[in-house]
Amino acid sequence: MEVKFAGIDVSKAALDLDCLPPRAPRQFGNDEEGIAALVELLKGSGVERIVLEATGGYETNLAAALAAAGLPVVVINPKRVRDFAKASGVFAKTDRIDAHVLARFGEMIAPPVRALPDEAQRELTELLDRRMQLVVMRAQEKARLTTVLPVARRDIKEHIAWLDKRITKFEGDLSQRLRNSEVWKEKVELLDSVPGVGKVTIFTLLARLPELGRLNRGQVAALVGVAPFNDDSGKRRGQRFIQGGRCDVRCVLYMAALTAKRHNPAIKQFFERLIAAGKPFKVAMTACMRKLLTIINVIMKTQQPWTNLITA
Repeated sequence: MEVKFAGIDVSKAALDLDCLPPRAPRQFGNDEEGIAALVELLKGSGVERIVLEATGGYETNLAAALAAAGLPVVVINPKRVRDFAKASGVFAKTDRIDAHVLARFGEMIAPPVRALPDEAQRELTELLDRRMQLVVMRAQEKARLTTVLPVARRDIKEHIAWLDKRITKFEGDLSQRLRNSEVWKEKVELLDSVPGVGKVTIFTLLARLPELGRLNRGQVAALVGVAPFNDDSGKRRGQRFIQGGRCDVRCVLYMAALTAKRHNPAIKQFFERLIAAGKPFKVAMTACMRKLLTIINVIMKTQQPWTNLITA
């Protein structure tokens, strides 16, 4: 079978495939046997793009198998695909329709093919996800303390104490894994050299932004979502805003920028200059986030720590 674009709708039990230019809807099981059959079908087909949606991890094994076979697989945010479907006049939603929409998305949008995370990257991301789940649980329990009756308060406090210990353990495990690994050790040391960048920021950047150092300043800013968008129409000049990107990276970058504007000389001077020029706090902070990200990107690209960068 010769195809140019393939879309695969992934669910827990099944993989629905459709192709372009010839329509070829098929279904495979989302298991080892089904994935192997699907990969074999697409091998040698001359396919230019294979598009999947991120589906909470159900797509991981398939994406890894396709990439290992040298096939051009792209994992896309489901919101982008849904917006594309609506813009194309497709409002119905079934697994087969979704597979066709994904194939058309690959044909019309041609999303760039990027290297998928390797096993070490996926394990780091999994540990970071688990830490975040525990942090969310702790926040929920602390919120309950303000309204709970005394009969349950002691149990909630004990649970919070247990969560504190588990979070601390996860952070220790993450730090040890990164510093003991030849793959991560040098990157950790480079990131740790930047004033304002703490351990949670390091965990998140390494797990969620593996493209650091491989993109230019504009590309990495757009990827994280700190590149301002215009909002102009005719003579009206609207307020610039940021949108999209990797929200979890942007959140930790904001906290890092808060610290950096007090302890990082370059960011502090930049922030004070913006505030003196009358920029609102949020605008100044967004600019500091982008500047800090740009500095980190240069450090990872040049493999030079902060001290070497500022004295160069």
